[in-house]
Amino acid sequence: MTQQQRLSTRLAAIAESATLKVDAKAKALQAAGRPVISYAAGEPDFATPEHIVEAASAAVLDPRNHRYTPAAGLPELREAVAAKTLRDSGLEVAPSQVIVTNGGKQAVYQSFAALLNPGDEALLPAPYWTTYPEVVKLAGGVPVEVFAGADQGYRVTVEQLEAARTERTKVLLFVSPSNPTGAVYSDEQTKAIGEWALEHGIWVITDEIYQNLVYGSVERALSIVEAVPELAQQAILVNGVAKTYAMTGWRVGWMVGPADVIKGAANLQSHLSSNVSNVSQRAAIAALTGTQEPVERMREAFNRRRQLIVEELNRIPGVVTPTPEGAFYVYPDVSGLLGREWGGVTPTSSLELADLVLEQAEVAAVPGEAFGPSGFLRLSYALGDEPLLEGVRRLQALFGTK
Repeated sequence: MTQQQRLSTRLAAIAESATLKVDAKAKALQAAGRPVISYAAGEPDFATPEHIVEAASAAVLDPRNHRYTPAAGLPELREAVAAKTLRDSGLEVAPSQVIVTNGGKQAVYQSFAALLNPGDEALLPAPYWTTYPEVVKLAGGVPVEVFAGADQGYRVTVEQLEAARTERTKVLLFVSPSNPTGAVYSDEQTKAIGEWALEHGIWVITDEIYQNLVYGSVERALSIVEAVPELAQQAILVNGVAKTYAMTGWRVGWMVGPADVIKGAANLQSHLSSNVSNVSQRAAIAALTGTQEPVERMREAFNRRRQLIVEELNRIPGVVTPTPEGAFYVYPDVSGLLGREWGGVTPTSSLELADLVLEQAEVAAVPGEAFGPSGFLRLSYALGDEPLLEGVRRLQALFGTK
């Protein structure tokens, strides 16, 4: 019996997370003694703010957190999420319209699972986070890529979406700020896309996990449901504490949506995972309801790093790096480095280029193939200031500077 036969067809078709794969390889090389600098993982280098950790420490000693709690989440946390959704997304929801999940990934999975039937199409603006197409396929749907390159600031247009729409289109994924590009749609672009989805009866799953990490002239990332309030009855919002509060390991996310969809997703979660760790939920309550000063300090650091890495990457001939306005990633177009010899190797794809820089510069970056077309690299600037600059200097030493 072959491995293909042993696994279900659905699971056999799913690819490993490319970002986690590159990060694991970098960590293995570091453990072996190589001074690898990794830009692979989207993980803040900051410790979780102290008041959040203190809330978790107190929760450990509270016997009520030692037992099962409602599968959809602690009532206090669902209330806090509803308050945040109104504050940051401009949408008023009842706590019963919130499900607390084991990280944002589970919320993404459950959102597509709640909406897609076999053969339904989901429009995925590309470059996209590596997990999205795999989750669509797990739900029985068909991912349809709609690509926008660096010349468009990695933002798709209504015209592109309309060209990709078919009678099987059921869902549009909308992500602003974006992983992997850091692109933020303007208010006008967001409204236009929301009105298009509303007109054609297309559900929108909007991943807002980076909504509080915006920079420069962008004061806030407008939620698509705030831009088009009528869309709320055919939209699911996905979010979590991981990125904004440096809580990637705590595994707390959530989904917000219409009551009937949330009820169905809650039934799924009751069988899939039950409740999220109560200690992590108590920590998330402290994150959402406590002081936001640590968040602002982290955001200022990310902004400083953003400006530095864009400036330094654009000094490399053949590299074009649009300035991201949100999240903590840059997504340079490196097509100008392909087809040329570097240290005896001539890479013809960004996958081969990523292998080259790992071996010859000891720098780990995720190739564009993980997020859509080849010709790009994703680098996270959520690592410390010193390794960030050192890694780019290694790339400059390999490829030269202007």
